[in-house]
Amino acid sequence: MSAEATNPATPGPVAPTAPTPSAAPTAARRKSRARLDLRRLGRAALLGPAARDKLPDAISHVVEAHRAHHPDADLEPLRRAYVLAESSHRGQMRKSGEPYITHPLAVTLILAELGAETTTLTASLLHDTVEDTEVTLEQVRDQFGEEVRYLVDGVTKLEKVDYGAAAEPETFRKMLVATGNDVRVMSIKLADRLHNMRTLGVMRPEKQARIAKVTRDVLIPLAERLGVQALKTELEDLVFAILHPEEYEHTRNLIAENAARPGDPLAEVADEVRGVLREAGIPADVLIRPRHFVSVHRVARKRGQLRGADFGRLLVLVNEDADCYGVLGELHTCMTPVVSEFKDFIAVPKFNLYQSLHTAVARADGQVVEVLIRTHQMHKVAEAGVVALGNPYAPASDDPADGERADPTRPGWLSRLLDWQQAASDPDTFWSTLREDLAQDREITVFRPDGGALGLPEGASCVDAAYAQYGEDAHACIGARVNGRLATLSTVLRDGDTVQLLMGQDPASEPSREWLEHAHTPAARIAIQRRLAARPGGAGAEDGRTGGDLDHAAGAAATARAEAAPPPRADTPAGATPPRATAAADRTRSTAAAAAAEGPSAARPPRADVLADRPGAAVRLAGCCTPVPPDEITGFAVRGGVVTVHRVECAAVAHMTNRGRPEIGVRWGDTAECRVTLVAESFGRPHLLADLTEAIALEGAEIVSATVEPPSQQRVRHTYTLQLPDAAHLPALMRAMRDVPGVYDVSRAQHQAPAS
Repeated sequence: MSAEATNPATPGPVAPTAPTPSAAPTAARRKSRARLDLRRLGRAALLGPAARDKLPDAISHVVEAHRAHHPDADLEPLRRAYVLAESSHRGQMRKSGEPYITHPLAVTLILAELGAETTTLTASLLHDTVEDTEVTLEQVRDQFGEEVRYLVDGVTKLEKVDYGAAAEPETFRKMLVATGNDVRVMSIKLADRLHNMRTLGVMRPEKQARIAKVTRDVLIPLAERLGVQALKTELEDLVFAILHPEEYEHTRNLIAENAARPGDPLAEVADEVRGVLREAGIPADVLIRPRHFVSVHRVARKRGQLRGADFGRLLVLVNEDADCYGVLGELHTCMTPVVSEFKDFIAVPKFNLYQSLHTAVARADGQVVEVLIRTHQMHKVAEAGVVALGNPYAPASDDPADGERADPTRPGWLSRLLDWQQAASDPDTFWSTLREDLAQDREITVFRPDGGALGLPEGASCVDAAYAQYGEDAHACIGARVNGRLATLSTVLRDGDTVQLLMGQDPASEPSREWLEHAHTPAARIAIQRRLAARPGGAGAEDGRTGGDLDHAAGAAATARAEAAPPPRADTPAGATPPRATAAADRTRSTAAAAAAEGPSAARPPRADVLADRPGAAVRLAGCCTPVPPDEITGFAVRGGVVTVHRVECAAVAHMTNRGRPEIGVRWGDTAECRVTLVAESFGRPHLLADLTEAIALEGAEIVSATVEPPSQQRVRHTYTLQLPDAAHLPALMRAMRDVPGVYDVSRAQHQAPAS
């Protein structure tokens, strides 16, 4: 673009002059310029033998390619666009020495051959006029309409004089935002970069390398995401030649040596496939598709010594979707299939619209031939991607009344990119994050319990799913269920997983710094980093806590007995614990204080009445399983003649029975008060301990002791010994504890039996 445009009257590059909303200085400079007379420019371009209404010979190749895809296209906009572009660029030369108009013509021809519609081609012819000439966006709109103006503006660079070193990243940000509204912007940019890469040899080596690296890191991944394989593969080869010249030369020699060998296994298998399909009555075109340089290089690194079949693949084109599966069946029946190579991208298309059946067949000599099977329409989309879709916002041709046609790229990767870029205000952060994001070249789809879907890059975790679904509200996420099973937020998701995200209720919840280790998407990383940076003094940023999880003192202690604490004063200042929570906390503290004051040996014994079939024997409820009415129980005599009472499913029962201890019959009496030990399993989150003790107190239970184990993989285990006034209240108490956000299970304590 402007880097290659020179004007004989003004040595060196012509400064870009595109007026954009974000480039106020440029707009100010433009005010002093006289408005161009486009009609005068048009007359100047048409001087000579050409008639005004005749198509200029220079665009004959574009017209021919365009009509091959769109026979009824109106060519008048193309004629007028060429007239304006040629007149505006007249006198400008490329660094290769060619007239500058050859560049927009070449870019437009690339798009025409891919099947782009007339509006895209019109904007392509004009794509450098605003950047490199005196033409303004207003004039483009007046002559060609708002659509063309938008596309031209989308690919117009921001000026270095206004943006300095940030010009390149901010230009790409501008283009991506424009692409979010119309993907044709990026189609033009990709074709523009392809032609510039084809003619990059006139640049200095260091500039070639810089442009090639940006192409590799940004433009090629974008071409892949937009499904424009024809542009992607050629860009890959051009970058390969610049950045890895020795490996490129070696690969070129491999291809040349293979071409010189007698016999072609691909041609032989192609003939065999044609015969099979002819006998089956399936009309099909069977073509040989040579691999491009980068593909050959990758195969060589993977397989080592290459054989003839490794230098290409067979492509079978049919008319109907059903014929694709018919071809597959015939090949697998009549030839030797390599089943492990089968992939069905028709039933499950790739995120970039690609559809095909992939398979492979083996020859008698052991060579494996890869086969792609698709319809002609699938092939068009596979090669041209979004370019083949034309205007994605126009009514579909098969249903003119069907309003706007949805852009298939917008809901997925592009939406996520546009979301996170808003939070990356710093150009350097945006530029580095964009490259990282685009390096993730595979996508997965996971499903929510309500049937909705989330598109995520391969390797994404539950952390990424949370931020993809809830944005910054994901700070309150406390866990997940993956395919119905509890999972930590670090769990890596697979394509097709169902993910239920468990959200806490505290609006002040904070993410853990540990989450950054599991965040794979820019949206998640940026949101977590912003929240951590906003903490006063970076609180909690060093220790990786989940915002004071479990008051963290309890989480850090291996065992903690509930401690007494004075109740808050009546004049508690604003922002203190609400009255309801305070009352519950008071009850918890008073209960704990009593237990702590009496000490473990003097603690009040449980009063549940148990009768044993051994008159006069003392009865004690076992601490390992803490039975309560109406548990099914049994007893065993221990030292001192005391009968210990266990739940029948207690592990200690089986242990003592195996050692020959006789069971003693026991049964519940009339007294209902009891002591029970409960284990609560939870995800770590702020204020969880306080919420649990409040729930226990509100159910009328007294805490005798509490044990909170250190968090492990964001999970926390609590053990409470509780005194209940009535054993019948136990189910309600356990339900209340399970209802506390972050708690995913509450069970009766069950200690392991000692080793025999």
